[in-house]
Amino acid sequence: MKNFNIRVYGIWIHEDEKVLVSDERIADFCFTKFPGGGLEWGEGLKDCLIREWKEELDVEIEVINHIYTTDFFQLSAFNDSQVISVYYQVKPLQMPSCDFQTKPLNFKQLGHEECLFRWIPIQQLTMQDLTLPIDKQIVSLIKQLNKEE
Repeated sequence: MKNFNIRVYGIWIHEDEKVLVSDERIADFCFTKFPGGGLEWGEGLKDCLIREWKEELDVEIEVINHIYTTDFFQLSAFNDSQVISVYYQVKPLQMPSCDFQTKPLNFKQLGHEECLFRWIPIQQLTMQDLTLPIDKQIVSLIKQLNKEE
């Protein structure tokens, strides 16, 4: 039997017209994505997003609005499951205290899992900045969201 893998991500468009991304390493696989993660059993989508941002960035967030839900088949990069990703626009209730990176994939320790955060100016954001296929699909939506604000 095949499984579904439901992922929930937050898009934070900063007032400086930048979007927050997460550079992550799991074993030898390095990738750039939007902050968020996997839905756990018994959890709602927004609850998942709030938990993931608290775990990853140690901040409380306001979930503003739904941006996109995957509408095509995508096999997971990590296992034999179908990924369904849900994206929300979010706003942290306080500024995260982490050190924001300026260089992509600027990991400190080899062989360890690591998660770093950095800003990409929306004007410069391209599909090539992101690793995962579904994330690449929403770059144009983020640019449009930024114009509306």
